[in-house]
Amino acid sequence: MSVKGSAFQHRGVVAAGAAALGALLLANIYAFAGGAASTWLLGAVVLTDMLAVGVGIAVAAREVMIAERRTGDSQARLDAIVDSAMDPIISVDEAQNIALFNSAAEQVFRCARAEALGAPLERFIPQRFRAAHRGHMQQFARTGVTSRRMSESATLWALRADGEEFPIEASISQAGEPGGRYYTVILRDITLRKRSEDTLQLQQHAMRELSARVFEAREEEKTRIARELHDELGQLLTALKMDLAWLREHLPAGGGEIAAKADAMGQLLDQTVASTRRISADLRPLMLDDLGLADAATWLVSDFAGRSGVQCAIEVSGDGALAELDGTLATAVYRALQESLTNIAKHARARHAWVVLRAADGEVTFEVEDDGQGVAAGDLDKVRSLGLKGMRERVAYFGGTLEVARAARGGTRVSARVRARKEGGK
Repeated sequence: MSVKGSAFQHRGVVAAGAAALGALLLANIYAFAGGAASTWLLGAVVLTDMLAVGVGIAVAAREVMIAERRTGDSQARLDAIVDSAMDPIISVDEAQNIALFNSAAEQVFRCARAEALGAPLERFIPQRFRAAHRGHMQQFARTGVTSRRMSESATLWALRADGEEFPIEASISQAGEPGGRYYTVILRDITLRKRSEDTLQLQQHAMRELSARVFEAREEEKTRIARELHDELGQLLTALKMDLAWLREHLPAGGGEIAAKADAMGQLLDQTVASTRRISADLRPLMLDDLGLADAATWLVSDFAGRSGVQCAIEVSGDGALAELDGTLATAVYRALQESLTNIAKHARARHAWVVLRAADGEVTFEVEDDGQGVAAGDLDKVRSLGLKGMRERVAYFGGTLEVARAARGGTRVSARVRARKEGGK
């Protein structure tokens, strides 16, 4: 009866072998100590030693066969696991020749395993990336890192056997010693995901362009209405005031009631003129077009302080660069400042506000901070927070960023940064 598995797994066999070896050792000592006087014993011991050596060789051969069978079984299990993986797995030697190519790799690269094994890995790398790939592999080998993700920032590209390029994400590992090192890459075809991401980016860009066109159309309409209020209605009201002044001068003496009525009409006309100017400025401050962003922002803060009762301070730097800004960008920054101040008046319950507007190093930045009650994190994501969303869209359209957070003084801090663009789009 053969013993299944290694003999050294059975305690009884190991104990019996140890006892037999111990007895054989004692017999050898006794026989060689007796010398020629125990010739028969010496011969028996020699025969026993030869038999023991034969048994040892047989046991060793059997253990080698068992170890080889186990190694083969383990390799078969490993091959089955690798081959059943849903992601392509490729191993290469130090010469960058393919040593392992699983079934998923066959499907993704459209190449039979027999054709891929032994072939250079560069066969599956687009030509323009091969030199960089060699450099990356050499650098990876020098680092000694066992595994890492490949290119977390940029998209990797691979090449199918039929010449089609496709995007991938991959991780790489290395094992072995110099001269016998192997590199294993586990990759994933992300063609569908990349296509979806590209489509989403195009849609977002289209929506942003549409939003910008809507903002521009609104600004143009506001500008038209503001100019009509300022020019046409303003002129009519001025003419009416002049007529009323002439009427006062030609009232008969003693017309106290009529004079009082004329004075009341004069006061009402003054209020109407002021309201018209205020509405016109709210729609579109003409100084933004005539004098530039710096003066318009200064007037905006001053007007806000006078209306809201909030004490405001503004710091403007880079007046020259601000004066050269593209009109649409200047309008976007102005409206973002206006919306920030409006939010302070509506929600902050602040007593002080600080505004900083700068143009330097090819960028326009502004900060609006207050000492009010601050903004709650949940308020930033409310569906109806259209003011904040509008500000973000305006700034994002020009490639900028806008942040809203709690301020050091306890209130809210709105900060934006956008690349400066001069008139004409440069």
